[in-house]
Amino acid sequence: MGEIIPILFITVCLPLWIIFHYVTKWKMSKGLSPEDEKMLSEVWESTSRMEERINTLERILDIESPNWRKHS
Repeated sequence: MGEIIPILFITVCLPLWIIFHYVTKWKMSKGLSPEDEKMLSEVWESTSRMEERINTLERILDIESPNWRKHS
């Protein structure tokens, strides 16, 4: 009986403990760091500005060369 307890600990408790440990670590690191959030915000703003510029250029091209979309 004295040998069963260590065997049960090694085969059942230890693997569960390791799994729960790494699941907890994964959940803690799941979010974005403040630096990542700042960078994401900057990229989002840059993308919005680029989208506005592209729309403006397309409007200008629509006026100056109405068939420009057919060439692409």
